[in-house]
Amino acid sequence: MKHIYKLIYLFCFTIFIWSCEDDIELIQLSPDSGGVAAVINTPLNNDTFVLNFEESQTNPAITISWERASYETAVVISYSVEFAKTGTNFAEPVVANVTTNTSFVMTISELNGAVSAAGLQPFVEGSVDVRIKSDIGTQSVLPQYSNPVTILVTPFTTDLPTIAVPGNHQGWDPPTAPLLASEAFGETNYEGYVWLDGGHKFLGPDSSGDFNWGNIDWGDDGSFSGVLLVDGEVDLNATTPGHYYIQVDTGALTYSETLYNWGLIGSGTPDNWDSDQDMTYDPASKTWRITLDLTAEEIKFRANDDWAWNYGDNDADGSLEIDGANITVPSGGNYTVVLDLSNPREYTYSLTLN
Repeated sequence: MKHIYKLIYLFCFTIFIWSCEDDIELIQLSPDSGGVAAVINTPLNNDTFVLNFEESQTNPAITISWERASYETAVVISYSVEFAKTGTNFAEPVVANVTTNTSFVMTISELNGAVSAAGLQPFVEGSVDVRIKSDIGTQSVLPQYSNPVTILVTPFTTDLPTIAVPGNHQGWDPPTAPLLASEAFGETNYEGYVWLDGGHKFLGPDSSGDFNWGNIDWGDDGSFSGVLLVDGEVDLNATTPGHYYIQVDTGALTYSETLYNWGLIGSGTPDNWDSDQDMTYDPASKTWRITLDLTAEEIKFRANDDWAWNYGDNDADGSLEIDGANITVPSGGNYTVVLDLSNPREYTYSLTLN
């Protein structure tokens, strides 16, 4: 008798499951269900946006709004705002936001990031397509896409333009070469500190910002008097291995390379302001270092035991300025002092109490 009850229970349970499956199937949509995609209201085709890096980056830059997509039944719709460089047919879309709302306000920072990720170059007007993808979160219904809108955007970057210094000091490998930085976009004056050992050249980036042979490069004109050439050049040559301060002007086609050794000086050092405490260059970290006892007074960094080239800190923030203010040692003790000149135009230091 128990077996009969079990069979009846299993039969009823199976019918219940089939009924539930039928109910679910009734509300599912097929891929060709005939739903209507979202329609973009704003922006309009060929709207133009020039982004300003000096403006507050949280200010609104663009409002993207659209009419709701529609499906055969009431469902929660997820909208993705997608960007792609014009002409790429959204092969690799950049997703700027995912929302259930029908509008999205992008800040200057967000729009700049989206169009830069899509491939637009800084400070150059470029064209991007914007579309809305609608999805109800089930594999049985394909996402729907709005017709794209094309906008013109001039993005920016706060990264300074750079050129590379490949050479004997690092195996003549451009992608891993140390860099020099210009003071601003549109400027051709570059500077930086590089450990040199023998032959080397200066190499510009390609349109994607990558450094490879075949890009424009500069060498010496053969006189080794600070004159650069693009064609018919010879390798520059650092006859004495060491850490050089390099200045290059690719517009004026000039360069200079000065060998510097660094020391610490000041009322906080053992010899006061009378003589330097020599620092040692560490090629692994690309920094100058020294460990010594300091008193709670002042220090500075200077090159080649001379005041002609020295660094201080005007804002007491760990960032160095040429001829800057004296650096205050917070308390007496044994310190490891590190001078980091490896990031062009962003020179820093640290004082660590041991």
